[in-house]
Amino acid sequence: MAPARNPLRTCAVGTVSAALVAGAVVGLAPAAQAAPAVRFVDIPGDGGTVLKANVVTPVGSGRHPLLVLPTSWGFPQAEYLAQAQKLADSGYVVLSYNVRGFWQSGGETEVAGAPDLADASKVIDWALANTPADSARIGMAGVSYGAGISLLAAAHDRRIRAVAALSGWADLIGSIYSGRTQHVQAAALLDGAGALTGRRSPELRQIFDRFYTSDLSQEQNLIDWGERRSAVTYLDRLNASKPAVMLANAWSDSVFPANQYASFYEKLTGPKRLQLRPGDHATPELTGLFGLPNDVWKDTGRWFDHYLRGVDNGVDREQPVQLESRTGGGYEGYPDWKSVAATDRKIALAGSTTIHANVDSGADGGIVLLSGLMDQVTKLPPTASVPLLPRRWAAVWQSERYAAPQRVRGTARLHTTLTPTAESGTFVAHLYDVGPLGIGKLVIHAPLTWHGRTPGKPFGVDLDLFATAYDVPAGHRLALVADTVDPLYIEHNPSGARLTFSSPEGDPSYVSVPLREQ
Repeated sequence: MAPARNPLRTCAVGTVSAALVAGAVVGLAPAAQAAPAVRFVDIPGDGGTVLKANVVTPVGSGRHPLLVLPTSWGFPQAEYLAQAQKLADSGYVVLSYNVRGFWQSGGETEVAGAPDLADASKVIDWALANTPADSARIGMAGVSYGAGISLLAAAHDRRIRAVAALSGWADLIGSIYSGRTQHVQAAALLDGAGALTGRRSPELRQIFDRFYTSDLSQEQNLIDWGERRSAVTYLDRLNASKPAVMLANAWSDSVFPANQYASFYEKLTGPKRLQLRPGDHATPELTGLFGLPNDVWKDTGRWFDHYLRGVDNGVDREQPVQLESRTGGGYEGYPDWKSVAATDRKIALAGSTTIHANVDSGADGGIVLLSGLMDQVTKLPPTASVPLLPRRWAAVWQSERYAAPQRVRGTARLHTTLTPTAESGTFVAHLYDVGPLGIGKLVIHAPLTWHGRTPGKPFGVDLDLFATAYDVPAGHRLALVADTVDPLYIEHNPSGARLTFSSPEGDPSYVSVPLREQ
């Protein structure tokens, strides 16, 4: 696994460097204005661990609502200064702190473990004692790691009345181990950034080692570790205290896929909002960290204005599910996630097809962070020439040409019968938008791994592909491509393995594509 990790450590260096540049730029913003005032402080966290923080206090007397912003994974405490300035201008006390284990804060990286949640409560305690913060109006927000900590903190500290979790996770295992498959590029990016900018705890180093080596004897321990760090585990607490929860993510998030947010959103019973936009991990929020106009941060401000400041800005009367298609067309509002897809259209996966394992056919999900960003900026997702995909290593099925545009919205589902020649294996399903020249643009994909199956014995497969919003033009087809190797994931096919996809008469195979009302 070592060769696969080195290039991603280089990518992590670039990510952290970008964070430092952002911190330098936004750090100039307070100096250019007389107010609000900024203080850099040390806060004693859990067990006395020193947390480096900055506080931006609004002008004016009396008590103000408090916003606590934990930093992202590997980012310095200057990350949110531009947004903190804007929020303080609106009347908030804004406290941003460097989470334990990173940069100048003390302790070791716990990945939103119990010490991190205790830290969040200690930070709130400090703010109430040392700033004009109102104990009845407390919110938390963050990007990525800060989002995950904010959701978990709200489940454990009932003082938190509103949350904005941007590009985060609610289900950690469902994010980096979906389909029982290691998302190796995402994990290596986090691992590399954590090694460069922080101090990983012995437990975390062990978790990464077991993750890379596919130690099945430790699989349940890995799952248990992730569940303790997932807000969905504490759903009953959130639904009891009912903080106002805003979730925002990108369709092509290669670290925390949109599916796990959508599923979590449906289970919340308090005030809630789900926003999904084009982009990759944390890229929709990025310009806002530089102080530039940004839809996500604008809506975050509106969310807190209503639920912490009592502003009648209409955010509570808008459709709570707001989606923007990757192919453009503006935002679409829905009353709930189930209403996103008005109907399902099945593509039959007829016949029996056998593919050989261990070779990348050319149908891939892209590169962590970069592919989704390219899709966001240029509308160019990963592509493949579908007619030229080698059928020895890729199974391909295509729909008819569509006479009208197909507005894909939500979660596509694959149902098939699979016969492997080995007890363990992996395949990745890719759904492509195929134009007249056969060039396929990736609509969505997902991996699936199995262990302990009887070689030569067929079994049924049901796989949810990652959620998306994508418009297929008239005259195009949809194609499902299944192969066994994708650089985003660790694959578990022994050398020489083969997979046979079949469609029994009594249980036909298909991919069900969710479509918006035409």
